[in-house]
Amino acid sequence: MQRFFRLFPFTLLLLAIGCMHHPVILPDGGGNGGGNNGGGGNNGGGTVSKPCDPDSVYFSRDVLPILVSNCAMSGCHDANSQKDGVILNSYANLVATGEVRAGNPGESDLYEVLIETDPEDRMPPSPASALSSDQIETIRRWIAQGAKDLTCESGCDTTVATYSGVVKPILDNFCVGCHSGSQPGGNIDLGAFAGVKAIADNGKLLGSIRHETGFKAMPQGGNQLDSCSISRIESWVTAGAQQN
Repeated sequence: MQRFFRLFPFTLLLLAIGCMHHPVILPDGGGNGGGNNGGGGNNGGGTVSKPCDPDSVYFSRDVLPILVSNCAMSGCHDANSQKDGVILNSYANLVATGEVRAGNPGESDLYEVLIETDPEDRMPPSPASALSSDQIETIRRWIAQGAKDLTCESGCDTTVATYSGVVKPILDNFCVGCHSGSQPGGNIDLGAFAGVKAIADNGKLLGSIRHETGFKAMPQGGNQLDSCSISRIESWVTAGAQQN
């Protein structure tokens, strides 16, 4: 869809913001009267950590991993390729597309291309697999909630680290977009347990996510996984990398 990949000159964007009936997203949730700190910014004492709300979608935690794994990859929308001038590896770069309407998924081209039934218009494009229904719903909810760049802090429980409940969801969001399908990246297929088990047993999984010397840092083109996610995967591997 051509309109998804259209970038506007900065001056025109400013004019558009003043005239549009649907708010566009701005850094830190601007245009919706909020932001990470309820409009208070970082003045006078720094950022106060907030516990995660189970009913809220957080961009860095929930949305960005999906975009990095499925869109911001080599040849597509990473910082080097910039296909059609679009970079989807950060909140600021997503804002620059001008194609997310805060509070209105139905008028957001980012959402529309994810649910497009025509493989030629759908994103990610064929032969890559479409996003899962859960991933699409996460992005829909994020837009509906105002498309803000909210952050939070939650406790890290590493005592119960199962494949189905912990490891697979992390890999689905951060890795499977590249490492699945008929031609998985590096010939490593993480779409099924067998592929995950193989790299867990040979050390590549932990070496890559820890960004250790001698291993290819993963996720490719994205930030290192947060320390909690790494610790939980470590616990699962140490316990035998079982299909639990």
